Amino acid sequence: MTKVIVIDDDLDTVDVFCEYLEIKSFEVIGKGYNGKEAVELYQKLKPQVVFLDVMMPGYDGFFALEQIKRINPQAIVIMVTADLTIETEQRLVELNASAIVYKPFDIDKIIKTLDRLAPNEGLLC
Repeated sequence: MTKVIVIDDDLDTVDVFCEYLEIKSFEVIGKGYNGKEAVELYQKLKPQVVFLDVMMPGYDGFFALEQIKRINPQAIVIMVTADLTIETEQRLVELNASAIVYKPFDIDKIIKTLDRLAPNEGLLC
């Protein structure tokens, strides 16, 4: 089972997203609500995949993405955002985000994204 963490400042979004992932046979091993928690959870739990919101108060997703990629440049970090601006997309590409998924998210697109990122890694159950 693929081990994931979900980070978003909206508690309801985290809960719903985690439910979707669990229905699709992913194991949610951690939940966080800001970028600082994302980095701490990544270091502590070593998930196979991180789902990370971009816009959060305080420590945002840009901060977390940069820190996680410093820890492990091969980390699979999927950014989840409602921000459709070119500037945000460019910055996420520069920080080496594994993928960008736009809200409202579609769980089937997320599954396809994971399959594309690591088709031979056994991430999908």
